[in-house]
Amino acid sequence: MSAWTASSLTRRTFIGKCTQGVMGLGMAAAGSRRARAVSANDRITVGHIGVGGMGNAHVSWFAGFPDVDTAALCDVDETHLTATMDRLKEMRPDTKAQAYRDFRNVLERDDIDVITCATPDHWHALVAIMAFEAGKDVYGEKPLCHSVAESHAMVRARKRYGRVFQLGTQIHADDNYHRVVELVRAGVLGRIHTVRVWKEGGSPGLGFPPNETPPPTLDWDMWLGPAPWSPYTPARCHFNFRYFFDYSGGTYADFWCHIADIAYWAMGDLGEPKTIDARGETPKDGIADTPAWIDVDYDFGDVKLLWTTKAPDVPGAAGRGIGCQFEGDRGSMVVDYGSRVLFIDGKELTDIPEVPQSIPRSPGHPRNFLDCVRSREAPESHLDYVHTMTLPMLLGCISFRLGRKLTWDSVKQRFVDDDAANRMLAPPYREPWHLPA
Repeated sequence: MSAWTASSLTRRTFIGKCTQGVMGLGMAAAGSRRARAVSANDRITVGHIGVGGMGNAHVSWFAGFPDVDTAALCDVDETHLTATMDRLKEMRPDTKAQAYRDFRNVLERDDIDVITCATPDHWHALVAIMAFEAGKDVYGEKPLCHSVAESHAMVRARKRYGRVFQLGTQIHADDNYHRVVELVRAGVLGRIHTVRVWKEGGSPGLGFPPNETPPPTLDWDMWLGPAPWSPYTPARCHFNFRYFFDYSGGTYADFWCHIADIAYWAMGDLGEPKTIDARGETPKDGIADTPAWIDVDYDFGDVKLLWTTKAPDVPGAAGRGIGCQFEGDRGSMVVDYGSRVLFIDGKELTDIPEVPQSIPRSPGHPRNFLDCVRSREAPESHLDYVHTMTLPMLLGCISFRLGRKLTWDSVKQRFVDDDAANRMLAPPYREPWHLPA
């Protein structure tokens, strides 16, 4: 017997609704109990969309909470579904979760309060928007989305349907990041004029593998979804999707939010860049087309933000494969996920005890999301914040692909005098998929 559950909702029927903006789902949800806050006495019911890789972590995290029930697992690859369902049953032997290969079957279930999304990047926006319209709150994996138009559409839909969204930047919840924000905002470094962020490593070439017939366990057409059609090869699928601009933006897009997050959070009012100047190379030894290395200079006016593929030559950066440096007129600080070091007045410090703790600590990223599902408050990595934080990365991808410096108009949300760059803000979806207005 197949490991997935079919539904009376046919693809043709649902696509018709999708073409019309999928308004029916939002209207139906307005009358359900899931249009209201989940009370303290209610259990929270979750459906997981995308259960390969990071999706398995989602399943484990949420199944570990005593007030959460898992109702659905969904993946276009039946091997992922079978393996993850087996792990869920080990954690929750009494689970009644059903397996699906089409995420729309999960969204039509009125008993599901929230969904998690750990699909490839090119699906993130559409899954989240359709979940909002269906009355679901969303815990979405990073990066936020795959284009500027998608990010704006997500913000509009979340506000329209009054949903809760948390981006999966789990490191945001740790004490180290909280303390860095407190130190920067206390002014111990003086006026910050330069921020350097980096992640070593880039896209492997992946060679030149032949195309193949997709395995019967994988719905390749659904995996592609709104992305341009491409023949199947395992080298394009699952973990490797991130090395193709059709689906992602490489190591740069994969890690941007984890380390740029601390820069945006600490600076508070960094805003949007005025210019974006990317340089780099694509792999020369295979079919991958995202950067083998990429450096991007962002000019925010009073602050320069510099992304590099290698650690910069600044105090404290050596040996850190990922990091962020704040440079001010009184000193500097380098931070990675779990540590920090300050350089002030010729001294090397790990903390300044005189700076008080001013930011409430997190109960953990998934727990914070679930608490906000009940309270309807904004979670730590809420959508309005991560929309602004993700934008420079999306603009950097465009600058890299065009090979030139770009000027950004933050009021018009367009590049200045560059039609080619502006067309890349909203790449077309493959029929019959459409990004809701």
